[in-house]
Amino acid sequence: MRTVGCPIFDGVRAFDYAVIGEVWSNRLSPTGLPVFDLRVCGPDRQPVRLGGGLERRPDDEFPGLLDCDLIVVPGVTDPFAPADPRLLDVLREAHTRGIPVASLCAGAFVLAEAGLLDGRRATTHWWLTDDLARLHPAVSVDPEVLFTGDGEVWTSAGVAAGIDLCLHLVRTAHGQQTAAAIARSMVTAPFRSGGQAQFIPSPVPVADADDPLGAVRTTVLGELDTPWTVARMARLAVMSERTFARRFAAATGSPPLRWLLEQRVLAAQRLLEESDLPVDEIAVRCGFGSAVSLRPVFTRRVGLAPREYRRSFRGRDQA
Repeated sequence: MRTVGCPIFDGVRAFDYAVIGEVWSNRLSPTGLPVFDLRVCGPDRQPVRLGGGLERRPDDEFPGLLDCDLIVVPGVTDPFAPADPRLLDVLREAHTRGIPVASLCAGAFVLAEAGLLDGRRATTHWWLTDDLARLHPAVSVDPEVLFTGDGEVWTSAGVAAGIDLCLHLVRTAHGQQTAAAIARSMVTAPFRSGGQAQFIPSPVPVADADDPLGAVRTTVLGELDTPWTVARMARLAVMSERTFARRFAAATGSPPLRWLLEQRVLAAQRLLEESDLPVDEIAVRCGFGSAVSLRPVFTRRVGLAPREYRRSFRGRDQA
């Protein structure tokens, strides 16, 4: 996924356009990152007025998107304005050709207008979810997630959630190390927790004497092979199970056992990318017990089986 297309038109949000540029701008190697080709396409190659009064002249017309490996539609300032029919036709054609298509924030309204969200789960900025559901009843709108998708079509919630989706798409195509390196260059977290968090692994704070939950997370991460239960974690925090579970979910956006499973999968990804350990040993170290137990959970969350993930991502972008 080296060539990424970004359609622009009057009313595109400048922030969302900038996020796409930050994630997929050309990057050359002292850091070992892949070099991306970001293609900005618009109507007739004429200057486009972005939100906030900025202008950008497209590199190509909308059909140039059809030569890309991925298309990311930025958010728009007016989600109720009709989209350019030429863009809608190109998005439909791209989808027919199997090119993954994503949207940030209110860009979901463009994908919905193209018919790409019909029968799919989708999200957008929380204050627009009711409008998206009302205008496009064939779309299953989920207001709770940071982003959602099925490998073919992706949508994200508002503003910073667009960064989460872009980094997820990089991670899916190029591996965790590449996504983490880009996140560091942007001075942002590669994974973010919060009220809309789904399967995104949460960064763990350094243990603090005044933060028993942070101390528990630090301990658990150091002992992922331990058969952790909510009761055991609650004892570490010196809380009742109910209080611990409630406070843990409020702090991380995930119930304790879901968070634990996410961290185990994330640790397995790291070891598959960075070590020569057999998959069975990785499974044991990460708390799954065996490769047989690791495989279905890992595949469901990452989209590839552990061995396929290792073949696809280990060192591929470091040459």
